[in-house]
Amino acid sequence: MQISKNTVVQFHYCLSDEQGQIENSREHQPVLYLHGHPGLIDGLTNALEGHQAGDNFSITLSPEQAYGVRRENAIQRVPVKHLQGARKWKPGMTAVVETEKGAIQVTVSKVGLKMADIDTNHPLAGKTLTFDIEVMDVREASEEEIAHGHAHGVGGHQH
Repeated sequence: MQISKNTVVQFHYCLSDEQGQIENSREHQPVLYLHGHPGLIDGLTNALEGHQAGDNFSITLSPEQAYGVRRENAIQRVPVKHLQGARKWKPGMTAVVETEKGAIQVTVSKVGLKMADIDTNHPLAGKTLTFDIEVMDVREASEEEIAHGHAHGVGGHQH
């Protein structure tokens, strides 16, 4: 079965940039997602289209196809208590912040006792990224998965 809209796809990836490897999903569970619905960056979704279980391929994405170009005016000052992910913050650390559009990853630029300057660019913004992909499984999505807009893992809901 080929990857197309409303198929559930499971894959492993190794992500790297010009400096080397950033992340390898083999250290965790494979990615599970509902193709054709929000959840992955567009460049990766487009690259997976038409592949099937057992396929191995590499795709290099420009910043525009991945996490976007870096915005220079993306520094904001927020209360330290809004940073999620650690107890003690240092410049360069990645935090999660809740916004009106949902949770986003940010990079701590400067931190004081009560306030922190954060860079709201995605940590991978401005980078050309290479994904080495191994498609593990492709199946038809259930009606429930399509209605919910995401894949359900083994045992049902993982909300």
